[in-house]
Amino acid sequence: MRPSTAVKKERCGQRQKGVLPVRVKGTDSSGAAFEELAHTLDVTPTGARLGAIRRQLNVLDEVMVFYRQHKRRYRVVWTKKLKGTSEFQVGLQAVQAAEAFGPGSPDYKVQAAPRSAVPGAPGIA
Repeated sequence: MRPSTAVKKERCGQRQKGVLPVRVKGTDSSGAAFEELAHTLDVTPTGARLGAIRRQLNVLDEVMVFYRQHKRRYRVVWTKKLKGTSEFQVGLQAVQAAEAFGPGSPDYKVQAAPRSAVPGAPGIA
């Protein structure tokens, strides 16, 4: 039986895989300001999962994410250090849902690579 205080974790929308180059600016867990390049791993209309973060971040801290000429505020909801590397993956939630980039926003476009361009994939006959 589940305790009545358990929080049910459900996604607000579908995740869509997409690698987009972004710049992240904020304060790391030691209090030092940073700005670095990273990339999205997947996105939703209200959040994103980033890879290639080289700073440890605190949950509930806010960061600015820059994509092309757009900037948006996100709150860190989880972090995970990747084994054998100095990199982190970070889960972000948009501070204001209307600010999130992702499926449905005008600046979000993911293009699939042609099958013939994928190493080891058979070409289209």
